[in-house]
Amino acid sequence: MKNLVLGALVSMFACTQVAAQSNREKLFDFRTETRNKPLSVTAAANKKILSAVFPKYLSDARYCKEDVDTSGADDYLAAMRKAGQIVPAIIDLATGTFTAAGEEQIAYIISVGECNASHADNFGSKRLAIFAGNKLVLNADLDFKSGILKKTDLDSNGIDELLLLGGDMNQGILIEIAALVTVRNRRVVVVQDFKKVLEDSCASLMRGSGIEASVIFLGPARSGQMPDFQVENYRAGCGRTKRWRFMSRGVMEF
Repeated sequence: MKNLVLGALVSMFACTQVAAQSNREKLFDFRTETRNKPLSVTAAANKKILSAVFPKYLSDARYCKEDVDTSGADDYLAAMRKAGQIVPAIIDLATGTFTAAGEEQIAYIISVGECNASHADNFGSKRLAIFAGNKLVLNADLDFKSGILKKTDLDSNGIDELLLLGGDMNQGILIEIAALVTVRNRRVVVVQDFKKVLEDSCASLMRGSGIEASVIFLGPARSGQMPDFQVENYRAGCGRTKRWRFMSRGVMEF
């Protein structure tokens, strides 16, 4: 009889824990949530935006010069930007209020496309350009972040934050990183750097390959302040049906 009661209590506790976890608010679930969203920018809007951000640029990589002298430059990518040897492209966008409360704006992520940028250069730098109507109000480097996962206003101050994604694949291993950023005094400020949020080694075909992915939860909200962020990490095999098992808490190690 005692064993039955004990078993029932354990089962009840487990169910309570699962229910509590399922009711927690998530910022993002890197196991299941979609990264790539369809991008719709007309050719005319694309030209208008890029021309406002870059004084000079190329419309096609075919026009990249082979003889640009960068021998005295400390930063190859900066030298190519200065020479106008770039083929920029808009790769993501979000609408919201990013620099001034109550102002409707559009945030664009632009792949600068420096000519001949290699894999070691992450194929070129990335920039965040924010427009209020036709006015460019922010043009800032994004430290190679290349996607917008979510727009939020977690501290309820009327200014939206952006959850940004970056990634790289090397020898069949995909790494994704993420950071929550906001704009303060016309500068991009990192609110929380989540560092590595996914590692997928399935394409490498190595023994023991699998996927490790983070789920970011939001702690209790405090008026006018950012909530605490709670990160849980899970692992699954490479099969089509994913059976995720809990791995650890906190930022994943590289």
